[in-house]
Amino acid sequence: MADLKRTPFFDLHRAAGGRLIDFGGWELPVQYPAGLRAEHSAVREAAGLFDVSHMGEMEVRGPRALEAVQGVVTNDAAALQDGQAMYTAVCLPTGGIVDDVLVYRFSDRRFFFCLNASNQEKDFAWIRDRIGGTAECVYRSEEFAQLALQGRRAQEILQALTPSDLAALRYYWFTETEVAGTPAIVARTGYTGEDGFEVFFAPHHARRIWEALMDRGEPLGLVPVGLGARDTLRLEMKFALYGNDIDETTTPIEAGLGWVVKLGKGPFVGSDVLARQRAEGTTRKLVGFEMTERVIPRHGYPCLVGGEVVGEVTSGTMSPSLDKPIGMAYLPADQSRIGTSFHVDVRGKARPAVVVKTPFYTRPY
Repeated sequence: MADLKRTPFFDLHRAAGGRLIDFGGWELPVQYPAGLRAEHSAVREAAGLFDVSHMGEMEVRGPRALEAVQGVVTNDAAALQDGQAMYTAVCLPTGGIVDDVLVYRFSDRRFFFCLNASNQEKDFAWIRDRIGGTAECVYRSEEFAQLALQGRRAQEILQALTPSDLAALRYYWFTETEVAGTPAIVARTGYTGEDGFEVFFAPHHARRIWEALMDRGEPLGLVPVGLGARDTLRLEMKFALYGNDIDETTTPIEAGLGWVVKLGKGPFVGSDVLARQRAEGTTRKLVGFEMTERVIPRHGYPCLVGGEVVGEVTSGTMSPSLDKPIGMAYLPADQSRIGTSFHVDVRGKARPAVVVKTPFYTRPY
């Protein structure tokens, strides 16, 4: 794996016994010695620390930055206040999803994007080319490392290391502050379904911030978390994973992300297609389902109705929180209602499944 990219935390992962794998060209820990279920449970019950430095960052700047952003994202950046963030999609003219991203508004002249790791170069080029001369696009991925601190004790852990009043920082808001005495952007965001924060800072501060968080958090139950538990946590919330559940062949309306499509704000790339889908409906929908037997659905397994293939599993796992097999799949719209039964082809055998209400997991606090 010598040619793989490494984050500034690589030596810390190896020292902690992390099992390193190739993840989209990055050498990252899939789990640590305690194992996936223990890491998953720690996030649900206390706190977990995730290295997400492989994610990409860019900015859109200038007097017409808001106009530029509005033309390339589905959500409404004009509805943001300074210091507020939003989840959104960037689409093709076909309505297909180039990526799902977070956009942070520093001002109407400056917007900061967090991009999915494997898409960051593609995203930057697509956004830059669509924006043209309307605003300046700046690729900043090399300037940032990023950690996600997630779980009900996240605020307690981080508060000891920052002068900012984290209790006053609302969900999907951010602040420029210090963490462990170093400049950082702290956002109350995450992809686990738990309370928590995502922290951006210069890569050369990586060891200092990681060690400060672990020193403070370990007595409170904080553990490092790998890619395996990151996936089970997000799946329990029915949070879409780019490349599995959404991609350039799926639209936000089909994927159940219509809530980030704000057609009233004016035209944006793909808006005409999405408007038509919203008005006329779609032929398929992304649903959450449970298996009614203890067999695990996996990505790519066919979904069957009346013995005919009608879709496929996009994500699946044995839920550590619920102790039952769960998954997501695209099914025909008329087969997508809660309570609808279908089958999943699991290694050549048709196994029963049922469409259920999502998210699968709801935090108890």
